[in-house]
Amino acid sequence: MWKTIIKIWTSNSLLEQAWGQSLEMLKLSSEFFDQALESLRGGENLNKLIALKKRDKEINQFQIDVRKKILTYLYHHADGADVNSGVILLNMVIDIERVGDYTKNILDLAMNYKKGIKSEEISEGLHAIELEVHERFGQTIDVIEKQDEKLAEELLGTFRQEISQVSDAIVDDILSGKQSYKTGDKTAAIALYSRYLKRIGGHLKNIASTIVNPTDSIGFID
Repeated sequence: MWKTIIKIWTSNSLLEQAWGQSLEMLKLSSEFFDQALESLRGGENLNKLIALKKRDKEINQFQIDVRKKILTYLYHHADGADVNSGVILLNMVIDIERVGDYTKNILDLAMNYKKGIKSEEISEGLHAIELEVHERFGQTIDVIEKQDEKLAEELLGTFRQEISQVSDAIVDDILSGKQSYKTGDKTAAIALYSRYLKRIGGHLKNIASTIVNPTDSIGFID
């Protein structure tokens, strides 16, 4: 199905442009995430953090442009438009935009918790999901660029164990009082960071699911 959809996208100039922008948008999100993680580790001044936050506007503009192209295509090809392919693209750019939002939340965390968070010094679980989400950016780009269904299924199948359950355990331990990190502000920052990582990983999972799931179950794990 995915290869058929790619053919539809590349056979129409508007959809081809929207497809190219979606991929560029995903790569920009990956760069934005890397910069956010580096900032959270500490050492960035306020002006640089504010400048980095503005990168989210680039992602938002991509989404606006892609949506406009898809809607224009559907309007001008009302009788023969492939609505399914348009919906898939729209779903993808929404998830990419949400990745940008949660990455911006990490930058907000860096601005407000100036002591920094170095995951490897805090817990094995937090460091593990940080590395996992970072790796999944590149893997998700490969899934979309190479139409790699096997890798997509692997990313969907391991999401709960590698990211979701680990993040939930960190937050649950904090809320139950089982785990604390010396000060209230540090404990809150770790809980928030863990949840942001889970949400970013979740939206990357949704993007990967577009090439293996039917349109009505994009984002879900079978």
